[in-house]
Amino acid sequence: MASILFVCLGNICRSPMAEGLLRQYANERGCKIEVDSAATSRWEIGNPPHPGTQKILKAAGVDVAQMFSRQLKADDFYHFDYLVGMDKENMADILAVAPPDKTAQVASFMSVVAGKEDIFIPDPYYTGDFNETKKLVKMGLKPWFEILTKA
Repeated sequence: MASILFVCLGNICRSPMAEGLLRQYANERGCKIEVDSAATSRWEIGNPPHPGTQKILKAAGVDVAQMFSRQLKADDFYHFDYLVGMDKENMADILAVAPPDKTAQVASFMSVVAGKEDIFIPDPYYTGDFNETKKLVKMGLKPWFEILTKA
C-alpha cells in the first residue's frame, strides 16, 4: 500500500483537511493507509489546524487532537510515495527543495480528478471559504484512495 503526504503553505488549513478526510474515507472502507500533511513554510509549526478546518474535520468525525503543523523535510521525499501540493505555489516550493534522487512522486491534489486536473485549491486562510476547500478536497478522495490502494 502506498503512502501520501499532503502539502500546503502553513499546514493548518488545506493539507490537514485532506489528511483527515482521506484517513476517514479509508477507515470507512476498512482500510488503513499512511497519510500525513506538512507545510512549505515555518510559520505555523506546532500549531493545531485552523478553527475552520477543525470544524469541518470534527463534523466528519475526524479526531484533530494529535494534528499539529510541521514543515516538509528531506526525509519526506524518500518516506512517502506521493507528495501532493494543494496549489501552484506549493508545487513550486516542493519541487524547489526536492532532492534529485527523490523516490516520491510529486503531484498537485486535483491532478487525479477527471476534468479538474488544472484546478488548484484556494487557501481558505485568505479566502475564508472552508466549505469550498472541503468541496474540492472531497472530489479528490476517491481517486487518491484508489491510487494508494492499488499500489
